[in-house]
Formats: sequence, C-alpha cells, structure tokens
Amino acid sequence: MTVPPRPDLPLLPGETCLLRGADEQRALGAAVAHALPPGAVLFLEGELGAGKTTLMGGLVGALDFTDAVTSPTYALMHAYPTPAGRVLHVDAYRVRDPRELYEMDLEDLVAGSRLTVIEWGEGLYRDYPAAPILRLEHVENDPEVRRVERVR
Repeated sequence: MTVPPRPDLPLLPGETCLLRGADEQRALGAAVAHALPPGAVLFLEGELGAGKTTLMGGLVGALDFTDAVTSPTYALMHAYPTPAGRVLHVDAYRVRDPRELYEMDLEDLVAGSRLTVIEWGEGLYRDYPAAPILRLEHVENDPEVRRVERVR
C-alpha cells in the first residue's frame, strides 16, 4: 500500500531546520508521528550519531511507548508496541540486498504497522516512493546541533 505524501509534515520537501539538542530532536519526532497517517513509511538518513535514534524516541514516545528506544543495527528490526499500533524500526545499514529484509517478512510487517521507520534504506526508496525522507547531519563546530533536511 502506498501512502501519499502529507503536506502537513513539519518540513516540506527541500526544507531544512536546525535542532538544538536531544529535546528538539525528540520534539521533531513527535511532530512527525502525529502528522503521518496510519500505515506510513518514513526513511531516516544520516551518519552515525546524527540523532536518528533520538528522533525515533520522540516518534514512538508521541504514540505512548514508554520504554527505551535503541538502534536496531544488529537485530535489523525492532517492533515497538504502542496503543496506536506497532511501530516498526528497521536499520538496513548492514543489509547488502533489500531482499534480505523481505525474506524477514518486511512487507507484512510494514502492512501491519501503525508506522514504519527505516534507517539507511536507500535500497528501498523505489518500493516506497511516497515515503518521506529525513536526513540528519552534524553541524560543524557545534556538537549539540543537528541539521535536518526533508529530502522528499
């Protein structure tokens, strides 16, 4: 199922913003969670330590998940049960071929989730052409600030 892009996301395609600290990263995650419709897919890009997991914490926190959020780098997928439905968190960094994720039932997991967030998911962009892409970057000379760009 393809979900059309929503114009009411906190950032429009091509827009950027600066986030000062983890609280602002979590706040953006919460705003995105409330803006995306059920069944949506969101891609997060950014180098290690750019704040993807922190943003994810705000996202699932906004859906009333209260436990710790961790990167699924080694497990590849984490599922967070929320009252609004499951949030699937996928980290495709170590995946050589997207078919590996489909062999792990990615399609069914996405279909049954309130929201799916995929990190390092360039190999899946064509499969979810309407999914927004957010890129987080470090800001030079300011370790607490991140630049976020909505790529699409």
